[in-house]
Amino acid sequence: MAFRRSSGVLLHPTSLPGGYGIGDLGPAALDFVDLLAAGKQRLWQVLPLGPTGYGDSPYQCFSAFAGNPLLISLDRLIDDGLLTATDVESADVGAAFGRPANSVDFPAVIAHRELLWPRILERFDASGAHPMHERFERFRLNEAHWLNDYALFMAVKSAHRQAPWTSWERDIARREPDAVARWTERSSRKIRLHQLTQFLFFEHWQRIRDACHARSIKIMGDLPIFVAHDSADVWSRQELFRLDPDGNPEVVAGVPPDYFSATGQLWGNPHYRWDELARTGYAWWIERFRALLTMVDAIRIDHFRGFEASWEVPGGSTTAINGEWVKGPGAALFEAVRSVLKLEQLPFVAENLGVITPEVESLRHQFDWPGMAILQFAFGTDPQAPTFRPHNYERNLVVYTGTHDNDTTVGWWTGETGHSTRSDEDIREEREYVGRYLALDGRPVHWAFIRAVMASVANTAIVPVQDLLGLGSDARMNRPGVASGNWRWRLMPGQLTRDVMERLGELAETYERA
Repeated sequence: MAFRRSSGVLLHPTSLPGGYGIGDLGPAALDFVDLLAAGKQRLWQVLPLGPTGYGDSPYQCFSAFAGNPLLISLDRLIDDGLLTATDVESADVGAAFGRPANSVDFPAVIAHRELLWPRILERFDASGAHPMHERFERFRLNEAHWLNDYALFMAVKSAHRQAPWTSWERDIARREPDAVARWTERSSRKIRLHQLTQFLFFEHWQRIRDACHARSIKIMGDLPIFVAHDSADVWSRQELFRLDPDGNPEVVAGVPPDYFSATGQLWGNPHYRWDELARTGYAWWIERFRALLTMVDAIRIDHFRGFEASWEVPGGSTTAINGEWVKGPGAALFEAVRSVLKLEQLPFVAENLGVITPEVESLRHQFDWPGMAILQFAFGTDPQAPTFRPHNYERNLVVYTGTHDNDTTVGWWTGETGHSTRSDEDIREEREYVGRYLALDGRPVHWAFIRAVMASVANTAIVPVQDLLGLGSDARMNRPGVASGNWRWRLMPGQLTRDVMERLGELAETYERA
């Protein structure tokens, strides 16, 4: 489907400012929505919203259906009487642990929330006829198809000090009925706690989404093709994944050597048993899409090419070099989603970056979904570079100055980019080309990039907040192939101003995106 001409901003909620160690769905999120409206923006793009696991990555979550409890607004819990100011007065985790406010200390934040959740549950259960009780029971009933498995998984994981499920006792790791019943009874309080935090997350998220819709702003979510091995999804539906008898992946996901890494990217996610999924009519995938479409208005499908063919690496490999491309489900999956959800047009964006074949593009065009273009990749030797230059754009396209996986535009322009496959001469020639193409003549490179994507014929233009502010590499969100230190960056209070957003709004008006 072709999106209407518009523009938007990329910012994950964990990067919002605030006093509790991590961005959340409280006042700062509402303020950001107001700033988007002031800047005449019509899209807010976020990363996956699930509970993060390995490396604190939103692309490695404990569930493909659950929300991240760390995004629950403590301020709103105070308003609802589930916390007191005394409970959270020491909750400024950044200050308490000596971390700068523009960086999330995930272990510290997680430890702090683990102290708060039992207090919230105790007050909730003691609140009698609290108006949320009926909504909570309705939520538990409506979401039972994933919520019960997720809550049990998290409770058992906690009892095993967060060890992966393959190291649990074999009976519960293999989900033998007696073991499931025993653990469910033993962990009833913990299970209820996880159900409650999920309920609170979705209540708080809906408030933000309502605020966006009231201002004619749509939310673009993000759906990774693969799920984490250590997740409720794999543990509860082991028959859908290619696992050995001990539950370990036979093959894992990644991509071959590319622009980001000379040894490829080894993600470690298990591959699907597409034959088994097809036998069920892709029911699990349909429910996954259905759930996300209740939260967002459009979906960026991460690693779209994996649905046509994905890179399979033997389990236990240390790099992604020795793999092979193996066919995926292709159009059959999306036809099933469209049919069951009764949607004539699926509001999807296909992330078609990297090694893209004619077969991948044929699949995308079959459903008329926009692909993506990254302006940072337009000027070098990347094979896709010509298609990323604005004069070659097509209208049904979502274009970015950069994404969460890129360096910031200023960092890319001024310093080391981490592209290990490029020579100094390549970098020098690339910079000269940028200067000519954008007629920089001393203008700030980030605003030249923003103007280029806004002025293009592409229907949708997205700018990361870091590029709006002209921030350097220390504001980068993710470095692909690097296992630690990612996903931590945050806005400082007051850093994103109305003046900056109004400048973006002028470009939106000039280029008919407002």
